[in-house]
Amino acid sequence: MPHPPSVSFVSLGCPKNLVDSEKMLGLLAEAGCPIVSADAAEADVVVINTCGFLSAAREEAVEVIRDAVAQKRRGRVRRVVVAGCLVQRDGEELLRLVPGIDALVGVHQREDVVRAVMEPPGPAPRARKARPPVSLFLGDYHPASWTGDNRSDQARLRLTPTHYAYVRMSEGCNQKCTFCTIPSIRGPMHSKPLAEILDEARELIDDGAVELILIGQDTTSYGRDVGYDAGLAGLLRELNRLGGVEWVRLMYAYPADFTDEMIDAIADCDRVVKYVDLPLQHINDRVLKAMHRRVTRRETEALLDRLRRRIPGVHIRTTFIAGFPGETDAECDELRRFIADFGFEAVGVFPYSHEPGTPAARMKHQTPPEIISARVDQLMRAQQEVAFRRAAARQGERLRVLVDGPDDDGGVIARHAGQAPEVDSVVFVQADDLTPGSFADVRCTGSRGYDLLARPAATSLPAVNSSRI
Repeated sequence: MPHPPSVSFVSLGCPKNLVDSEKMLGLLAEAGCPIVSADAAEADVVVINTCGFLSAAREEAVEVIRDAVAQKRRGRVRRVVVAGCLVQRDGEELLRLVPGIDALVGVHQREDVVRAVMEPPGPAPRARKARPPVSLFLGDYHPASWTGDNRSDQARLRLTPTHYAYVRMSEGCNQKCTFCTIPSIRGPMHSKPLAEILDEARELIDDGAVELILIGQDTTSYGRDVGYDAGLAGLLRELNRLGGVEWVRLMYAYPADFTDEMIDAIADCDRVVKYVDLPLQHINDRVLKAMHRRVTRRETEALLDRLRRRIPGVHIRTTFIAGFPGETDAECDELRRFIADFGFEAVGVFPYSHEPGTPAARMKHQTPPEIISARVDQLMRAQQEVAFRRAAARQGERLRVLVDGPDDDGGVIARHAGQAPEVDSVVFVQADDLTPGSFADVRCTGSRGYDLLARPAATSLPAVNSSRI
C-alpha cells in the first residue's frame, strides 16, 4: 500500500475559516498524511482553504492557487486541492481562471478533504472533454446534514498558539445585510448544541488553551434555531464554570439582537473578559436601513450606553464600512463625528466592496473607488486620534497581560483583556523571562501609536496551570 501523501496547507481568511482549516488538518493527520511546512516544495499535495467574502480576498486566493499550480507544473508537487468559501461561491469559475486544480472541496464537505488529497480524479464529464478531470466535493448546506463529524470541530490540528483557541458556536447567518455574501456561501444559521460546544471547550483547555474566543457569523443569535432559550447568555455562564480557562472572549455580536441578559452575563462572569466585538457598519439611519441592519442610531447609542454603564471598564471594538452605495459626504461625516465623540477602544474600517449577487451591488449610485479610499482614511484618522490619546493616557497603569510570544527587540508581545489576538493592538513588555501562555502583572510605561509599552511590575502573577479545577 502506498504511503499517504505529505500535505502543505495554506489557510486564508477569517478565524471561522481558520477553524475549518484546523479541522481539515486534523482529518488529514488522522489519515496518516504528514503535514509539512507551507513551502510547497516539500509537499506532495498543496491544500488551499480560501476566503470568498470580499473581492480583495478572492484576488489573494487566486494568486495563491496560481502559484501552487505553477509549482505542480514544475514537478515540485503532484496535486493541488482548493477548499473553502471561494470554492462554494465560484467553483466552476475557479477552474476556468486557474487550469490545473485537481480537486475542489466546498465548505460543507470538509470531511471529504482526505479523499480529495488521496484520490485521483475520475473521468471528465462528456460535455467537458477539453477540461482535465477534477475531483469535485461540493454540496449545498442543509441543517439536517450539519450533524456529527460534519459539524464537530473537535480533534483539530491547531494553527493558533497553544494558549488561545477559537470556538465556533454556529454556522451560517440569518441576517440579510445587503452587502454580505455569507448567507449565500454558508447558508442559514444553525447553532451548535451546547453540549458539543462545552465538550470542544474542554478538549481545547486540555490542549493548553487558557483563552477561548467565541466566533460565528452572528453570535448574539445563538440558540434560537435549536430551541435553546438561554441563548448566548446561557452559553457564557456555562463556559464561565469550566476549570482551566481564564479568558472567554466574545466576537461578532450583532447589535440588533444584543439583550440585557447577555450584558448581565458578561458583567457577572469573572472569566468572561469585559470586551465586546460589535460590528456596527454605520451610524446614519438611512444608510443603516439600506444595509438592512435592523437597528437605528438611537437604538445603537442606547445599547452602547447600557454596555458602558453595566459592564465597568468594558472594551468595545467595532467595524464600519466606508463608501456604501449612495452614502453622501454628510453621512460619512456623521459617522466620522460619531467615531470621534464616542471613543471606541478599537475600530476597523473596511472599504465597501462591490459583491456580485448582493442587493447592494444592484443599488444605484455606487461610490467611486477613489472616494471610498478617501473616506476610509478620513474615518481611520478620526479613530487614530482617539486610540493614540487613550494609549498615552494609560501610562502608569498596572495591567494583567497574557504573553503571546517574543518580539524582535528581546522582549515579549502580550495582550491585556481588552485586546483580541490578530485584530487589536498589543502590549510590548521589556522582559525576556516570560513564557508564551503565561499571565504577568506589568506596569505601562508609555505607548507607541496604538500599542502599549510596559515592564514587569514588582510582583508577577504565576503562569496559569491549564489543568486547574
